[in-house]
Amino acid sequence: MELRHLRYFVAVAEELNFTRAAARLHVSLPPLSRQIRDLERELDLELLVRNTRSVRLTEAGRMFQLEAAAILQRANEAVESMMALAQSHHGRVRVGYAASPTIEILPRALRRFHEMKPNVRVELHDMSTQAMLRGLRERTLDVALIVSLAPPEFAGLTVEEIATYPIRVAMHSKHRFTRLQRVRLRDIAGESLVTFSRDGYPEAHQGLAKILAPYTRSPKIVAEYDTAVSLIAGVEAGQGIALLFETAGRLAGGRLVLRPLEPEPLPLPISVAYSSVRASSATLSFVDAAKEAGSKASKSRRPPLVVP
Repeated sequence: MELRHLRYFVAVAEELNFTRAAARLHVSLPPLSRQIRDLERELDLELLVRNTRSVRLTEAGRMFQLEAAAILQRANEAVESMMALAQSHHGRVRVGYAASPTIEILPRALRRFHEMKPNVRVELHDMSTQAMLRGLRERTLDVALIVSLAPPEFAGLTVEEIATYPIRVAMHSKHRFTRLQRVRLRDIAGESLVTFSRDGYPEAHQGLAKILAPYTRSPKIVAEYDTAVSLIAGVEAGQGIALLFETAGRLAGGRLVLRPLEPEPLPLPISVAYSSVRASSATLSFVDAAKEAGSKASKSRRPPLVVP
């Protein structure tokens, strides 16, 4: 008996249809049927009752399905553990991040990680939230620094909050709001807004809608951007104003004016996300470095960077 026999049987048992199981396994029907018959002969048990119209599990088949699925799961976990071990030996951690909210945390995390693992190379990838989630699930990323506003999207991942940052309104230097010390959310609700793209950053739209919900059901979004740099350029060009993390002021330098909001929205969380099942020792060290960096950032929080 080989793992192949178990995979074939579990697919048929879950689909209760040989044609669908063959398509799922990317094999033709004859080899699939033959493998199931070989398995039943080896066990000397009938696992499936089949006719021209249906397939159903016998009592033995139902029990064997549970056992086979457990064996396959354990085999997959063993492979993932070995892949993580090999990756740690290769000395590489692949990190996804969003530039605007992590501009303060990421450099501190990198410095601390280098102290902990001086021989491990860090690969940095500036990505959208959705791209980071795909990277973590498809194993092209090991860890991500991410805005974690939508918990269901993080199913199967470990997500640990490491810091929070307040939200500010950003505008170009000639906007009338620059004369104010604080800008009312009621006034922002009627303004043209620019934000991140809905496809790449759905949490940005969710957060914007939630903040402005008491004042408008339909925020006037006039432009969407894929990166923080392009969004800053859009605000600077006068296309609209934006609600951004306080840290965006450091990314923009003197190009934008940032003002606090009235009333002040709840600060937004920055989290470190990773797969605890397949995390290498190097990945876990980066997680620790990020958590330490987030803690230090919170303790040394500076006033928002604004242009007078």
